[in-house]
Amino acid sequence: MDLNIDNLWAFEIFGIEVWITRTIFNTWLIMLFLIAFAIFVRIRLCKFKEIPSGFQNAIEAAIEMFDRFFYQNIGDKLEPLGTWFFTVFTLILASNLSGLLGLRPPTADWATTFAFAISTFGLIHFLGIKYKKGSYIKGFFEPHPVFLPLNLIGELALPVSLSFRMFGNVLSGMILMTLFYSITPVFVRFVIPAFLHVYFDLFSGILQTYVFCILSLIFIRGAVD
Repeated sequence: MDLNIDNLWAFEIFGIEVWITRTIFNTWLIMLFLIAFAIFVRIRLCKFKEIPSGFQNAIEAAIEMFDRFFYQNIGDKLEPLGTWFFTVFTLILASNLSGLLGLRPPTADWATTFAFAISTFGLIHFLGIKYKKGSYIKGFFEPHPVFLPLNLIGELALPVSLSFRMFGNVLSGMILMTLFYSITPVFVRFVIPAFLHVYFDLFSGILQTYVFCILSLIFIRGAVD
């Protein structure tokens, strides 16, 4: 797998050069797959059964599992955020697992993980001001106004640390797999890589998705409560 982020196409819009990179293209592919899967699920669930079985049972179990995970960590006050976090969770998870299909994971590009982190950062302060109003702003001047610069630096460090955590883990797994394929004989690549892919792509991908979402929920709940 190529470690560089290739530029596939370039064109101008109102004199501004726009690049379509490998990351953007792979993200579009993943989004297209998720949209197609959502449509497929919607069609399959048109014939709803009171006693679920098979495909309907699997989908309902997955949704209920996410609901329990979400409401245990966010509570009833922020219930409308459930749809948003379900979308973020599925997109990040699909991006992390795309390496199993030979794609370069979009989350191995810091621009992607930083975009997710910035969205969390915006939600934290928007909801903090919405629910706590002036007292939220006042918190930046505590315990003394002299600490305002330090508090601001701490807040600005949040999206950076949140984005680098997932980016670093996904990229390091991709680098190790690339090195393995490049230095090992051909006959070795048919057995050992399966175990490495299970850890770096499957286990680590699921773990990083969970860590990102749980930290986002904790930060948002902390700002609101």
